[in-house]
Amino acid sequence: MKISEIKERKVIHRPTFDFDRYGKRIYHAYEYYLPYNPGFKGNETQRLFAKWIDMALFSALFYYLFHENILISIGLSIPAVIISGSTTETYFGTTLGKKIFRMKVIDDEGNYPVFLHSLKRNLLCLANLFPLFTEYSSKTAAMGRRTGIQMNFRMHLNNKICTTYIVKESKMMEIKSILDGEHPKRLR
Repeated sequence: MKISEIKERKVIHRPTFDFDRYGKRIYHAYEYYLPYNPGFKGNETQRLFAKWIDMALFSALFYYLFHENILISIGLSIPAVIISGSTTETYFGTTLGKKIFRMKVIDDEGNYPVFLHSLKRNLLCLANLFPLFTEYSSKTAAMGRRTGIQMNFRMHLNNKICTTYIVKESKMMEIKSILDGEHPKRLR
């Protein structure tokens, strides 16, 4: 079984215009089977900081140990992070930056990705470094309507292409039990 094949049962209660004889609103229950999402909210920001931590570590290594220029050290840290990230994700499911945020990388079967799969995933993370600028508007009582530009990183692109998932370490047991067929609330 694969994570992408797991469906999660959701029941949504929608109010109607009718009331029962006690004056309580009548609700209709709608049942949906949605794809299971093992990820977590806010993982894009944590992943970006984890990548920066990994790059800062290698930049400092090249700067202090090999006495390179700071710009050259930053440039050399990019391929070093890609290669070391692929290796550590294959064996441990995480990098140093991801370990700080307690995140793991798993493939569609719930295992750590193989080296070439992880290398492809880490090469595609270079596209994540280019931000997407969008316009937003907000309305406050004191300032009225304000518009501005917001910077977003597309940190999900490499996972979508490679069918990998970033999960919290604490959720690994739940994912393993679902994949083993021990979780009754899921439909396969």
